[in-house]
Amino acid sequence: MQSRIPDTQELVLIGGGHSHAIALKMLGMNPIPGVRLTLVTNISHTPYSGMLPGYVAGLYTFDECHIDLRPLANFAQAQMIVQEAIALDPVNRWVKFADRPAIPYDLLSIDIGSTPAIVDVPGAATYAIPVKPIAQFLQYWDALVDEVARSPQTPLSLGIVGGGAGGVELALSITARLRSLYQQAGQSPKHLTIHLFHRGAELLPERHPWVRRQMLKALTQRSIHVHLHASVTAVEPKAVQCESGLRVECDRVFWVTQAGAANWIRASGLATDDRGFIQVNDCLQSVSHPEVFAAGDIATMIHHPRPKAGVFAVRQGRPLADNLRRAALGQSLRPFTPQKNYLILIGTGDRQALASRGGLGFGPHPWLWQWKDSIDRKFMDRFTNLQPMPMVSPGQASTDAPAPMRCSGCGAKVGQSVLARSLQRLQPDLETVRHENVVVGLEQPDDAAVIQMPSGLLMVQTVDYFPALINDLFLFGQIAANHGLNDLFAMGASPHSALAIATLQPASDTIQENMLYQLLAGALTRLKEVGAALVGGHTTEGPECVFGLVCNGVVERDRLWQSGGMEPGQMLILTKAIGTGALFAADMQLKAKGRWIDSAVASMLQSNYKAAILLRQYGATACTDVTGFGLVGHLLDLVRASQVSVDLDLESIAVLDGAAEVLRQGITSSLYPQNAKQSGAIANLAEISSHPLFPILFDPQTSGGLLAAIPASQAQNCLQALQESGYRDSRVIGRVENMRDSTTPIRIQ
Repeated sequence: MQSRIPDTQELVLIGGGHSHAIALKMLGMNPIPGVRLTLVTNISHTPYSGMLPGYVAGLYTFDECHIDLRPLANFAQAQMIVQEAIALDPVNRWVKFADRPAIPYDLLSIDIGSTPAIVDVPGAATYAIPVKPIAQFLQYWDALVDEVARSPQTPLSLGIVGGGAGGVELALSITARLRSLYQQAGQSPKHLTIHLFHRGAELLPERHPWVRRQMLKALTQRSIHVHLHASVTAVEPKAVQCESGLRVECDRVFWVTQAGAANWIRASGLATDDRGFIQVNDCLQSVSHPEVFAAGDIATMIHHPRPKAGVFAVRQGRPLADNLRRAALGQSLRPFTPQKNYLILIGTGDRQALASRGGLGFGPHPWLWQWKDSIDRKFMDRFTNLQPMPMVSPGQASTDAPAPMRCSGCGAKVGQSVLARSLQRLQPDLETVRHENVVVGLEQPDDAAVIQMPSGLLMVQTVDYFPALINDLFLFGQIAANHGLNDLFAMGASPHSALAIATLQPASDTIQENMLYQLLAGALTRLKEVGAALVGGHTTEGPECVFGLVCNGVVERDRLWQSGGMEPGQMLILTKAIGTGALFAADMQLKAKGRWIDSAVASMLQSNYKAAILLRQYGATACTDVTGFGLVGHLLDLVRASQVSVDLDLESIAVLDGAAEVLRQGITSSLYPQNAKQSGAIANLAEISSHPLFPILFDPQTSGGLLAAIPASQAQNCLQALQESGYRDSRVIGRVENMRDSTTPIRIQ
């Protein structure tokens, strides 16, 4: 019997802004019964605006001023889709993407921030660096810092367009960071010249006159050139042109002007203001589409207009979460009124800050910076060191009522209508790969697939089936397909066809249909690229999403790779980095950074199809895919079957970002202890077992690389070909030797 209340509603959050971060935390602490939660974001680490000037000034690290959305989404038991939304269909309630299937929603919330409006100024879109989106700006900024650090003898002139709070604070922070770099390199701080352009008569027009005077004084003291009444009319490759005739040479230009909204918001038909921001009522609900909510910079409260500032986005998080819950449960919404007066703390880039509220002001002073720093760190602490919530259903978190009993056996199969609708949506993709020797496939309602095997070819069959290690089902479908196909590649076989096996969590027919569609659509993208047809499958219900494939391949008998093909003198090549087991163990414990998981997912999404072709081309005689039993476990299968020994170079093995760090923390996969029992086959175990990377040898992989034995004369050419074909983490990791000792055939260098 299963006790989970089936999901009946889809709640989708687009954007990882401050309001959504707070809402995710609250929804994780108290899930909404019967609601499937999804976060759509184009970045895994969302910057906290209050600390970004400090980051630019070199006062914070990346992790100190970014909210890691992946552990936060896991904490909230939310599916996380790392992709940019490009369109909205509010009539049919779909969120659309550029290169993956759309997802449905019953309730939608949007918190995607804003973008500077630079398109009206000639050259600005081409030559200026917009400060928003912030994540993109930080890439430019980090590159500029590296450039100055490498060439501190080169003078630099920077322009900043926009004299609001953002532009002024950025000018001070940039000055502090870069002049510090010049001084550290023994160069004159005068190597740096900063120009601030503002079209108005005074800086910070939205602030109190006292604040304006103090900030102008700070800029002047730091020799920042302030150009007032300087309306920029053109940005050239190395200069800024103003309406007044002023022309200033600048190596880089940063754009910090009034913000606008993403174009797709207005195109969706949602009610917007004249700048394209979503108009919402006091409940943060769209005035035109009541199932849509919005918060942060992208929203305009029609009764309480406020500046586009992070302080308001932070305050909207709690009422947004509350009203999303109420909307899902069919309860009346609660209005929210933002504060009119608020504290302003502006950093000056040198561990000082200015404070202002209304007509009162003080500073700049170091203790005000300490106060600001304390407030910001306290906010960020809410999203760090998260602990997994008890694994109970959302319904159990809110009610004592028993969940509907779900059947087992064939009664647990997913409904026929769900399957039929999913396959109907997939029909265009299914049509693209057909084999004449598939006699009966998905097109006919028969009980099994029927395949006529080509004459003279062997059929290679394999099956893999495992729980979802990421909650983006489209990507998981791709990873599962790659993982299953790897067994065919490792045998030298060409993929032919596949059958899918899926277990779906209890949910409404509509939600289950979309879950199955996402899984199969993901798998089909990988099957199609290798010419394999999907010919059948089986679906059932269970407590968690599980997916896999039976993969069929064909190969000529004399081209079949088998374990016993290794020969002394050959070199070992591994086509991918390892470490997925430890990383996803850390991910389950909410201790993996989002960018580590992004990197691991990118590796798992890379097919070994081309790698297998290249290994064949350069004379591989034996091959295996490194998966659940770890590198040593799979290597031992080859070694023992071939009756050889192997010298393995531990330092040459490519390791995924973050894997070494989580291993140092003692985090390993649940399969690791079983895999580590193979350590007895290592000849110099006592000598090597203390090496920090030793545990990586037993780390189970998902959709891992191919490990192949290549003639020594071809190894470097093969490696170069692999890396040029996109397998950048391919490495020569060892050498095959004559058998030394059958019980300890592996030696680690």
